[in-house]
Parts: sequence; C-alpha cells; structure tokens
Amino acid sequence: MLAPQKQYVQWHENDIVKQARWLSESNHAPPTRIVIVDDKTTADEAYRLASQGTSLLWRGDFHNARQLLQAINRRIDRTNERSALRKAKKSAKSAESESKAIPNLFHQQRQVTAQRARILSRLLLELDADYGSHLRRAPDMSNACIAAFGSLDKKGDEACVLSFRDVQGALGAAGWREKGVKIDTLELTLHPHYGVFAPTRHEYVQLLLDAPLPATCDIAYDIGTGTGLLAIVLAQRGVPKIIATDLNPRAVACAKDNFMRLQLSNIELQQVDLFPTDAPLANLIVCNPPWIPAKPTSPLEYSVYDLNSAMLRGVLHGAKSHLAEQGEIWLILSDLAEHLQLRTREELLGWIEDAGLTVKYRLDTQPKHGRSQDETDPLFAARSREITSLWCLVPVNY
Repeated sequence: MLAPQKQYVQWHENDIVKQARWLSESNHAPPTRIVIVDDKTTADEAYRLASQGTSLLWRGDFHNARQLLQAINRRIDRTNERSALRKAKKSAKSAESESKAIPNLFHQQRQVTAQRARILSRLLLELDADYGSHLRRAPDMSNACIAAFGSLDKKGDEACVLSFRDVQGALGAAGWREKGVKIDTLELTLHPHYGVFAPTRHEYVQLLLDAPLPATCDIAYDIGTGTGLLAIVLAQRGVPKIIATDLNPRAVACAKDNFMRLQLSNIELQQVDLFPTDAPLANLIVCNPPWIPAKPTSPLEYSVYDLNSAMLRGVLHGAKSHLAEQGEIWLILSDLAEHLQLRTREELLGWIEDAGLTVKYRLDTQPKHGRSQDETDPLFAARSREITSLWCLVPVNY
C-alpha cells in the first residue's frame, strides 16, 4: 500500500527544479536520478538508463509510453535468455547441479522477476491532484487511481509522480472490478478490488462443494477471505452463519462488496489477523493460505507467497482452540511448494501433529491453469505435477 508519510521527488526540466509528491504502491524509495524522456527516446536508450538505475519521466504520448514499456520488457527477455544459457552451461559442469536444480531455479526466477519489476517501474508519470494527465491520448484515470491509491490532498493543487506500471495496475484492476471473474462452478461472478488477488484459479471450489459438511455446522470461519470466495461457497451450501476475516482492509472492502452484490446477509466480516474476536466457537474453519513459502515483494504477492509458511502455521496452531466439539478444519493447499523443494510433506504433517490435529481425509484435484500445461515455463517440471487438495483436519481426540 502507499506509504503513509509524504515523500517527494525533484528533477530538472527546462533549467527549472521541479518537485512533486512521490507515490509507490510497493513502498519503493523516491528515485534520486530522473531524466525527461518522450516519443523521440529509443527503447535501447530507455532500457540502458533504466538498467543503470535512472528513472524516466515521460513527456510524450500516453500510448507510446505503453509501447516503450513493452519494448523494454522484450529487451529484458533477451538479456535474461542469454544469462540463462550461460548459467545452464555452467551448471552442466557441476556434479551437484541436478539435485539442486529445482530450488535454485525457483529462486533464480524470483530474482529475475524482481529485477524486471525494478527496471520497468522506472518509467514514471506525473499526474495532478485529481490523478489527471496532460499527456496526449491519456485516458481518464481519476476513478481508477482513487480506488487503488486513495484520494490525494488537493491543497495547493499538488502534483504527484508514480510508476507507469502502478497506473497500469490501477487501470487493469478497475477493469477487473467492473467486469468481474466468473466462477463457473458456482454460476456467479466475483468482483476483485485493487490489491486483492483475483480468484482466476478456482479448481478447488469443486472440492469445497464435494466435502461433506460436519454433522453440526451452525457457525463457520473463513480465515483470510480475500474476495470472499470460500465464505460464499459455504453460504451456498446452507451454513447459517459465517464469520470471514482478513487483515488487509482492501480485502475486507472487496469481500463486503461481493457479499452485498450476492445479497448474502449471513456473513459477518472482521478485519483481524487470522481468527475472529468475540465470536462463538466454529463447527468448521476454512482457509486457503498462500501456497509458496517465500517472501512477498508486492501487495498482490501476499496472496501467493508466505515467508516461512507463517500464516499456514498460525492457522494450524490456533485452530483447535477455536473449534466447537466435533468441529473440522478445511485447509485448501497446493503441493507446488513440495515439488519446488521449498517445503516437505513431512514438515507439513509435522506441523499438523504439533497442533494437536490429525488428517480425517483429503480430496485432490489437478490444476487446469495455463502454466501447468506450458512446457516452456522454467518451472514446468514442478507445475505439471502439482496437486491441489482439501485437507480435512480434526483434533486428535475427535
């Protein structure tokens, strides 16, 4: 989310020192080197400057800025391809390369992704206090940016500078929010907000529909609700009262919007970390935690990456004390982390045992998303073997 304190950037333009408020969705520090670029700037020059750490303040046509960003991205791809070939040749000479290939490849891909994001984020836009732009062919970005970043303090008509990619993200999120994501299994559409992970992968919904509800299921918790998808499934299955929680205020607002659209009045929302407060014990606790134990580097990545599996272990550790008698925990989890050698099945089973829980049953499904079928994906060997499961856990003394 945007940094709460005001930060500013300065640059020279037409022999004048200019200043504007700095905005960064990922809390990047204000750039110290800014040069003016426009339609005459070549992609090679822009790529060279951005790779060296110089930020580029765009003064040309809005759509040309988008094309420039795409051209820079292609140059990053070519550089990465050459680097990958050199590393492959070097690894082939190592006797240990085969055993270390998968986890090393994952971390290398993360580094490549982070470096790409740093370079691409150096193309900047200047907007006014209403998020308006004076660039040629610039769209109306005001509503999308306000929804994503919040309103700016308009006193003094203060301008702001932010990454072109952040603006693209805001515009894209506005489109997702309006159009929505269709959940075919449920015959409904969810509307994700900016900064809330869109449930484009939802093969696990069928698992939630197939799993038998506990004999008594008056109250259920949905931990880390996000768009509210799991809570909606439970509501459709007839659970009379559901308490959905999320620490992210954007997720709480998003879930509330989706519940209201679907006219679901039996779901209570709480902005808390993990378990609800002042709530009755649950007959069922559902949770779809981030699947990959790695450090997130952007707001959206918090839905995918969870350093040291902190949320997963937190849910397991606290679930038993929040369960009513004969209650169950439904954990939605992919085994991709195991295929990437970032976590073992033994570790997961050990955490379950340490929490005083045991596995009652497990339902499995194979992912159908494009990357699991893409043989050119560097992580295809792991993705092609991925299984998504609903783990039904109960206390040992069940």
